[in-house]
Formats: sequence, C-alpha cells, structure tokens
Amino acid sequence: MNEPTSQPSSTRRISRRAALAAGLGSAAALALPRTAWAGTTGPRAKHVVLLGWDGFDPAYLDLVDTPHIDELARHGSLGTTTGVFPSITNSSWATVATGAWPATHHNTPYFLDPATGLAVSQARTMDAQSIAEAVTGAGGTVASVQFFIVQNHGAVFGDPRALYAQPGGTSTVRVDMAIDILHGRPVKSGSTTVVVEEPPTLLAVYCDQLDALGHSEGSVSAGMGPTLAALDADLGRLVQATKDVGIYGETAFVLLGDHGMGTFTRAFGGPVLEALTAAGFTPEFVAPGRAPAAGTDLAMVVGGVANTYLLGAARTEANIARAKAVFASIEQVTQVFDRADLDAFHASPWLGDLVAEPADGWSFAVADPADPAGYHGRTAEMEAAFLIAGRGVRADGPPVRARHVDVAPTIAALLGIPAPAQAEGRVLAESLHHLLGA
Repeated sequence: MNEPTSQPSSTRRISRRAALAAGLGSAAALALPRTAWAGTTGPRAKHVVLLGWDGFDPAYLDLVDTPHIDELARHGSLGTTTGVFPSITNSSWATVATGAWPATHHNTPYFLDPATGLAVSQARTMDAQSIAEAVTGAGGTVASVQFFIVQNHGAVFGDPRALYAQPGGTSTVRVDMAIDILHGRPVKSGSTTVVVEEPPTLLAVYCDQLDALGHSEGSVSAGMGPTLAALDADLGRLVQATKDVGIYGETAFVLLGDHGMGTFTRAFGGPVLEALTAAGFTPEFVAPGRAPAAGTDLAMVVGGVANTYLLGAARTEANIARAKAVFASIEQVTQVFDRADLDAFHASPWLGDLVAEPADGWSFAVADPADPAGYHGRTAEMEAAFLIAGRGVRADGPPVRARHVDVAPTIAALLGIPAPAQAEGRVLAESLHHLLGA
C-alpha cells in the first residue's frame, strides 16, 4: 500500500506562517490595542463569516504583503488545512461544508458514473447535512454569496433567512454583495430582489480568482501575487463592514482554500496508452460526458490524477495488480493508489480501482500545453491555507493544522450549535476560547 505524501513547504513559508500565527508581527502590530473581542462577555460568536478562496495554496502567502490576513492572524491562528483526495474543488468544498469525508457525502470528481456509464467531471452531490442546514436547523440564518456547494443545502434563491445569491464576477463584486447583505440593502437572488433584515448567523462568500489564474498559467503565474493582494483588500472591506454594522466584536472569521495548485509543462498521456497497450490492455482516456468505447477494458478519467477503472471481464484482482505495476513502471508516475489506499483516504466509493499521480511538471494529457498551465488533484495539492480569528478564537493559539473535516464542527462550536449530523471531523479546540470545543 502506498503512503500518501504531503506537499513540501519552504523554510520561508513556515517562517512567515509561524510568525503570524504566534502574533510576532511588526513592532507596530505588537503595540496594537487588544481586539474588541476581548472586552465582550462569553465566548460564543453570534456570527461567522466564512470565506472560501478556491485554489489558495499556502505558498502564495510569500508572494505579496497581505495586511488584512495578517491583522486577523494576530487575533487568531494562521496555518493550513489538509483536504481530501483527489484534491478537486467540489468534493473538497463538500467536505468543508459537511465535516464529512467523500466516503460519506459521496461527492466524487472525474469518475465513471455507474448509473449512466458516462464520465463525469464534477457534480453537486452531497449526501450529508451541511453547516448551512445545521445553522438554519438551530434557528439561525444563512446568506451564501456564490458559496455554491450549499445551494439547496441550507441556502436557496429568494429566501432572506437562508439566502443563496450568485452575482458572478470577481471577488470585488461578490464582497460588494456580502457588504450589502450586512447593511440590509436589497440584493439580487436569482430572479428575486431580497432584503436580509439582520446580519446573518453564517455569511459565506466564495471566490475563485486564484484557481482560475492557476489553471490558466500555473502556480508560477506572475499575476498570482497581485490577485492575492486584491483578495486581501476585499477581505479588509468585509471586515470593515462588520465594524460598520456593529457586529465585529461578535463575529468569528474563517478563511480557507480548498486545495493547492501545481504547474505542468509536459504531457505523457501517449506513453501511458502505449505502456498499457503493450501489457495487453485496451486503454482509453474518457472525456467527461462520454462513455468508454465498446472494446475498452481500462478506462481513465483524468482530473489532475488518472482515475482508472477495469471494465467488464477484465476487472479481476490479477488485472488490477498488473495495471498498477504498469503505471508504477512509468517514469512520470510517482504514486499509484489502489482501493485499500483510497479507503484509507476516506475517498468516495465511486472512484476507480486505481488512481495514478503524475510527477511535478507532467500531466496525463496527450499533447504538451503551449504555455505553463496548472492542475490539482494530487496528494501534493491537498494542503491549503487556513485562518481562524475573532470571537471565540484564542489570540495566542498555536499555528493551526486543520483538516477540511474539522471546519464545519468548529464553526458549529463557535456558534454553540450541534455540528452537522454526519460530521466526522473534530473541533479545533486548541484554537478556541477555553470554554469552547470541550
């Protein structure tokens, strides 16, 4: 059985994260007055602001100054969160939202759908209660600004107490709407204009600019620093809005990414097909929306990693072992996970018999990209940035090492409500006020 690997961290990354999490900022920062949270009674938060920045690789924190992240980190904990495998967007956010592993919530990326026989890229499946449903079930209110994974799972178009809105556009557009919601201004929710009378218990905002740029140009894109700086500025505006409406001292903030980002410049899909064919298989890369050809006995659906299925009579333990050996013999393949490995990851049961990972710089595509491009899905991209701060959070907490499954239970603990029903993570008690998370 292969052991999963984690993303290597540079010394500089660790140094900055550790310094921020420990509150070791500039002399001016150390001279700041105690936050408003310290002067309030009781540890519970009345509000949580949840920000999801798709593709927020922890390495990006070294690219540019992020004064608003840094300011929150002085009043909480900054570190990382380890996600799910494969490290793909929808299944990652489903775990963040439910506190459950893919084996439980069943959101599965880049797979052969057993019901249709077609390859699927991503879907909205979520067979577990979300944190939005937990909040509304406890009598609270929710507003989700493009935090798509909770649409129809605790947030819907047109309901001011469980609002889903999808303005599109950049982070600036989405944060503008979140600010309007906090101020009780009219916002567009589907075809309806809605006014949220009071600041919601849970305000979730999703932004995907880092991920979009990463896919287009790779994690090495010269635009990554400026993009993060723009997101940080929007974070600052949202924090200021909580002050303007008088809830800052009652609000906890949770900011995280869903996965990291890798860069590739070379493709080796052709040699993969050749090696499998030479071993006696009839292999095929199956694009989303298509079914394997009639004669195919080994189908691969690629989303960063190659999710591999043995089909029909070819699906025997001997053939699975033989296919695994072929993948392992290919120089550009670093790891091959079998079903036992996938179960250890708590991965979806709808993944294939094997999942193969490409080496850094390589992809399972058939042709090289014209320019550097980005992907995720590998174990190397399971780590994302994570920040927790504000009401109920220890200002002197240690650097946080969260998992995606821990996020929803921790939000529930901050609010003093039951965790989502199928949650399998833990409360990050080490980051919270001593009266929380017991």
